[in-house]
Amino acid sequence: MALDTSDKTPEKGVWKSGKGKGRRHTKGRQLQDTAWDEVRALLGDAPRRADLLIEHLHKIQDTHGCLSAAHLRALAEEMRMSMAEIYEVATFYAHFDVVKEGETPPPALTIRVCDSLSCELAGAQELKAALENGLNPGEVRVLRAPCMGRCDTAPVLELGHAHIDHATPEKVTAAIAAGDTHAHIPSYETFSDYVAEGGYETLKTLRETGDWEKVQEDVLASGLRGLGGAGFPSGKKWGFVRANPGPRYLAVNGDEGEPGTFKDRYYLERVPHLFLEGMLIAAWAVEAETAFIYMRDEYPAVLEILAREIKALEEAGIVTPGYIDLRRGAGAYICGEESAMIESIEGKRGMPRHRPPFVAQVGVFGQPTLVHNVETLHWVTRICREGPEVLSATEKNGRKGLRSYSVSGRVAQPGVYLLPAGSTITDIIEAAGGMADGHLFKAYQPGGPSSGILPASISDVPLDFDTLQPLGSFIGSAAVVVLSDKDSARAAALNMLRFFEDESCGQCTPCRVGCEKAVKLMQADQWDTGLLEELSTAMVDASICGLGQAAPNPIRMVMKHFPEEI
Repeated sequence: MALDTSDKTPEKGVWKSGKGKGRRHTKGRQLQDTAWDEVRALLGDAPRRADLLIEHLHKIQDTHGCLSAAHLRALAEEMRMSMAEIYEVATFYAHFDVVKEGETPPPALTIRVCDSLSCELAGAQELKAALENGLNPGEVRVLRAPCMGRCDTAPVLELGHAHIDHATPEKVTAAIAAGDTHAHIPSYETFSDYVAEGGYETLKTLRETGDWEKVQEDVLASGLRGLGGAGFPSGKKWGFVRANPGPRYLAVNGDEGEPGTFKDRYYLERVPHLFLEGMLIAAWAVEAETAFIYMRDEYPAVLEILAREIKALEEAGIVTPGYIDLRRGAGAYICGEESAMIESIEGKRGMPRHRPPFVAQVGVFGQPTLVHNVETLHWVTRICREGPEVLSATEKNGRKGLRSYSVSGRVAQPGVYLLPAGSTITDIIEAAGGMADGHLFKAYQPGGPSSGILPASISDVPLDFDTLQPLGSFIGSAAVVVLSDKDSARAAALNMLRFFEDESCGQCTPCRVGCEKAVKLMQADQWDTGLLEELSTAMVDASICGLGQAAPNPIRMVMKHFPEEI
């Protein structure tokens, strides 16, 4: 039976009547017409898809120097997303400056001073202090920043989007006066240069008459393994992805954030098409519908080079417009983990996924995805052109293949060195011109902070896959940082743990809290080794991804090899 309420007084409420005391607007931030017009103008005809959220945030940040509450509200309206979704993504990434109502926006100019190990050895802390004392904080903001992939020219800073190598306060002052705040594009092999030397002929032949399984066999025969750090046999991935129904995708991990690593940038700033052709060969092999390139924001010159050369590929008809989707990171080391990178490609916070399922089954947009590192695809091109022997014919100390070692720290000539995979630290230091003047070899980081610190006495082990695990270490991305008798292994380990503390995504407690507690314990005059070991065990056993699992390596190695320092 219906209830008759016609003669009852209306209940008091928000929307009582136009004359009442009800709320005039909905709860939450109000949409401002000016901000909305500005956001719509910036986005233009670009799709309003959720996976493009980070790209759209970059447009606002680049234009206005920050992300105001009004612009975030307007973006939420334009993309038909909740303000909470927009806000949680914007605040996750270090390169976005979210400004709430009433807050003062950051100065027009930002300086990011790298304080990772190689730069700290070269005086980054003193450089940062000098800049803070010498510049007007109302005009220039000085921040500490993680590795920028320029360890060979330490100390390094980024002024706007311009990198200053071997930085000094005087260089910074001169650059500010000259308005030199944009990326410097180096000379590199362009599309026309590459084609003139036979570039893309291999891709063309494979597309016409190639057998992907034969190419996979060649890649396997070469011994090529993932060169982003994991070391998984590259060819095997192709079969795993092909075994799953499409649509399939390819995602290139260009988020080279491991401190001490700069080999990918080295190749991309010189011969980008060797990588691009390898990427298209791999995409052909797995019948990928789209090839995503996820490139770190710290590489503005590389982003510009890739944008230019992708356009050249489209104009030449080698790929259809939009087939290669270049995505720009936003300052998050964790996005170097493949599933976190995929989350970021989808426009979300870069948090690692639980596995299984693996990305070969459930990757970008829930579809089978082939993930490769930049240098890995560089070698795919060379293997297809020159045969598996281009890698497998080189042998040293019982190891086959070649490795690109990023070498920095206390060596005479830091840089990228292509050497036999069986090379020892002695061979690598020799290739880099020996130790820097006045320095004696004491210790080294063999493969980024995750690999820990080994003493100079361990100098006869090849720095390759599987050779360092018995020592509690691994080669990773072959980021070699050399320490001397003037350096402290304890201080180097603290630098590494501070990096992990900053870069933990915060998803799991063992990593988030563990890194923070480790830094506090390591700052004590004397280390509580028992407590640090207990903490390390918990982090290794319970962290979701490799960041938390490997973060204790520097702690354990200092306790083992340098007990006199703690």
